[in-house]
Amino acid sequence: MNNKEIVLKAMNELFHQKDSSAIERYWQESYLQHNPSMINGHKGLIELLPFLDKEFKWQPGIIVEQGDIVITHSLVHGWGPAPVIVVDIFRLEDGKIAEHWDVVQQETPASESASGNAMTSFNIAGYGK
Repeated sequence: MNNKEIVLKAMNELFHQKDSSAIERYWQESYLQHNPSMINGHKGLIELLPFLDKEFKWQPGIIVEQGDIVITHSLVHGWGPAPVIVVDIFRLEDGKIAEHWDVVQQETPASESASGNAMTSFNIAGYGK
């Protein structure tokens, strides 16, 4: 399994299937978290789960893998009161997620954007399918 597949499986099993055992399978024990509202390690992920909306959905569009880095551009529902666009950056080590950074922005619908373009990357051939 390549790093992109590991990230996709990890995120799907933890956040969509609500399988907390995925933390042991896909995240390093010493996992470093750079989101300022979360703590390092498995404990941070475990403590996050009860606070997620039951309809939480992480829908990646563009996914880039280079060496031990995987970057996803995603639409997320249930992280807060409105959908958000998230760029997640994962660093993997020995087949597990070792480090994470993210940038989160509330989604503005295309009909309300100055350009008329959507913020998502689902309309690019081969992404978000």
